[in-house]
Amino acid sequence: MAVSYCPSFLRYTAKENVLSFAHVNVRDNSKKRNCCLVYASAAKSEKDLLSESKVGLLLDTVKWDHRGLAVAIAQNVDTGAVLMQGFANREALATTISSRKATFYSRSRSTLWTKGETSMNFINVHDIFLDCDRDSIIYLGKPDGPTCHTGSETCYYTSVFDFLKGSQDSKDRLLLTTLCSLESTISTRKAEVGGTENGKPSWTKRLLCDNKLLCSKIREEADELCRTLEENEDKSRSAAEMADVLYHAMVLLSAKDVRMEEVLELLRHRFSQSGIEEKSSR
Repeated sequence: MAVSYCPSFLRYTAKENVLSFAHVNVRDNSKKRNCCLVYASAAKSEKDLLSESKVGLLLDTVKWDHRGLAVAIAQNVDTGAVLMQGFANREALATTISSRKATFYSRSRSTLWTKGETSMNFINVHDIFLDCDRDSIIYLGKPDGPTCHTGSETCYYTSVFDFLKGSQDSKDRLLLTTLCSLESTISTRKAEVGGTENGKPSWTKRLLCDNKLLCSKIREEADELCRTLEENEDKSRSAAEMADVLYHAMVLLSAKDVRMEEVLELLRHRFSQSGIEEKSSR
C-alpha cells in the first residue's frame, strides 16, 4: 500500500490508526489539520506504524539523484570484502530494510531486483549505512554464495596497479582485506605442497608439512606475545609478536581446512554474549 509522508508535520494517532499532517493551502498559505488514512488494516500495531513512518522519514533524508537513485554497495560483514555495486531507489532501500535481502534498482530493466532471486546467492543484510553526504548506501551483509555472475566471490577481481605493472597475475586477484589476503597466500602455498620447488623454499609450506613444528611455533609466538606485557615491552613489539601469532595460527587453520571467515563469523555472533556465559555454554 502506498504511503505518503510529510516529515515536518507528521503525527500519529494510535486510536484511529491514521497519520495526520498539516496541509498547506497554496492559495492563502493558511494551515489546516487534515487527516490522511494511510493504513487500511487495523491489524497494524502502533509499533509497526511508527516503524514504517520512521522508514519514510529516513528515505526523505537520502540525497537521491535526478533519476531518484543512489549508489548502493554490498560489503561482506565478516571479511570486509566489497562484493558488488549497484543502484537503489526509495523502494529498493525500503524493501531491503523490510526483507533484509540486498535489493537494487535495475536501470536497464527499470525494475527492482533482489540479488540472488535467480542464483539463490542472496546477500543477507545485517546493517545498512549511509555516507556523510547521504548520497550513497552500504549494505553490510552475509552472502549465501558467490556474488559475481562469473562465479567469483566478489565482482572486484582485477587490480589496476597489477595491470599497469604488466603483471601476468592481474586477473582473478580478489579485492581482499589484509587478513584475507594473507589467507589467500597461505592457500596458494598449500596447493603447491608436493609440487616442484621454484626458487627459495617456502616457510609456509614447511609448516604445512610438519604439524609438530607448526604447533611448537604457535606456542612459542604466543609466549613471546605474553612476555611483551609481562616485561612491559614497547607496543610495537606487541604488534609484531601478534602478527607472528596470527600468521602461524592461520597456517594451522589452513591445515584444518577452516576459513578465516568462519572464525570472524563466530566472533560476530559472540558480540552480544558475555564471555563468561559463552564459556559456560561450551
